[in-house]
Amino acid sequence: MRILLLENNCTSSRAIFSALTKASFSMDMVQCDQEVIELLRNYDYGLAILHLQHPDIHGYDILSTLRSLKLTTPVIVISPVNNPEVKTKAFTVGADDYLTDPFDSTELTARIQAILRRVHGYAHPIVHIGNLTVNFNSHAVMVNNQPVHLTGKEFAILELLVLRKGIAQTKETFLNHLYGGRDEPDIKIIDVFICKLRKKLQTAGVGNLISTVWGKGYILNDPQAPKACVSMPTLSKPMEQSQSVSSRHASHPQHVAENSA
Repeated sequence: MRILLLENNCTSSRAIFSALTKASFSMDMVQCDQEVIELLRNYDYGLAILHLQHPDIHGYDILSTLRSLKLTTPVIVISPVNNPEVKTKAFTVGADDYLTDPFDSTELTARIQAILRRVHGYAHPIVHIGNLTVNFNSHAVMVNNQPVHLTGKEFAILELLVLRKGIAQTKETFLNHLYGGRDEPDIKIIDVFICKLRKKLQTAGVGNLISTVWGKGYILNDPQAPKACVSMPTLSKPMEQSQSVSSRHASHPQHVAENSA
């Protein structure tokens, strides 16, 4: 999952970047509020971190702007200010979490993972889809309790498909998810990644979970999802009307015959 970090030119910002990169998150770091807004408007980030020295001065403006633009990207504020009023105001204007600096990097990682799960409707870090098991925290993938070794890019694609299960994702969405609009290769690379991912999963015993949506992209199917039932209640009324018309037509000649008699 790609994360956008607004740094404040201090050592701890670099520490955040390093810690989250080691936790297998893809990171982009910027120094300008306006750049944060433009990136979140144009690219699909899983989460944004605002590392602010004085959130009461600078942070509220950027948070308010993001929410006024209807940008729903989760935001974590990190600040050395440990004041209940400042924290409350941050939540009021749109923050999803607030962490006081200094902090433990494992705690930040855990908070990010929890927020990302909740945003996509998962309460637990381990997801089961048929005989496929995906652990969002450890990035482990299992099929029939046997490990499947994926590259970082392959896991990122599977992660996006699982989080948005049942919803077709465009190749542009995958490209943005992997590269965040920076140094992007040709879009055909997505077909290559999908092909390799499919092959590894199918070799491990997973059925055809990933389907191609022509003209759109790719979608992860849920084998446990109920199949749509074809209901025919709308045909009853026309049939009744047809029977009614037929009965009227049938009775009409009898009426004519009686009159002629």
